[in-house]
Amino acid sequence: MQRRLLLGGGAAGLLLSALPGLAAAQAESARQPRRVAVAGGALTEVVYALDAGAVLIGADTTSTYPAAAQVLPKMGYQRALSAEGVLSLHPDLLLASADAGPPATLQQIAAAGVRVIRLGERHDVNTVREKITGVASALNLPARGKALLQRFDSEWETALASVQKQTKAPRVLFILSNSGTQAMVAGRDTAADAMIRYAGAINATSDGNGFKGYKPLTAESAVSSAPDILMIASESLVAIGGIERLLASPGLSLTSAAKNRRVVADMDSLLLLGFGPRLPQALTRLTAQLHA
Repeated sequence: MQRRLLLGGGAAGLLLSALPGLAAAQAESARQPRRVAVAGGALTEVVYALDAGAVLIGADTTSTYPAAAQVLPKMGYQRALSAEGVLSLHPDLLLASADAGPPATLQQIAAAGVRVIRLGERHDVNTVREKITGVASALNLPARGKALLQRFDSEWETALASVQKQTKAPRVLFILSNSGTQAMVAGRDTAADAMIRYAGAINATSDGNGFKGYKPLTAESAVSSAPDILMIASESLVAIGGIERLLASPGLSLTSAAKNRRVVADMDSLLLLGFGPRLPQALTRLTAQLHA
């Protein structure tokens, strides 16, 4: 049954016919941002996982998933944003990871009247939960956020169950390489270290005087880490020149990982290290490969 709403305005007012719930839906719609830019690949994934991709008008270069994100106008790398580049897209909301910046640029964007929301970038499962709830709140989609979080938690429990079945802990050396730069290895407090540990393995650099962050890969460090498995993102493997070049690297060639050709290299960095809503799938896949 239709009902009639009386909105004040002059002596006669304004009569509108409305279906039940229409006024509430219109009020909710008015609170939802209509033009959203994102700096952070995992946050972009969350927006699409919430089925809200229609509001996106731009993203940074780390936003490579899903395929729809690749055709969005790009604002540059998340750590090196320019106010002009972001503002040229006329967003009413910028969702930014904790890595996004520089800070002065974010301040300029906010000063121009754009709402800026920054979300955490720690390397743990609770951070993914915070990204889901934070993005859902920013987009005024609480019901979708709750549903996505429930699905994520269920998938995460399944992924952890597969880890708990493992009985051995292989030593894993993660290698990071960008085109034209020296290869690095991951120490503590990195996304790679967190993923290795979640998968029931040992970060090969964590023994003795283990270091934090990344440091250059040297022949000495490769041999001393004694890895059973080499782990590398698919784009880094391309940057190095392929698996044969990787296995022939000084020091690495002497390890049991190279001699046995134990290399995990089929996930891109956003999936493997992004700590986004696909984290359970990444962990399940990594666990199967490390414990094969």
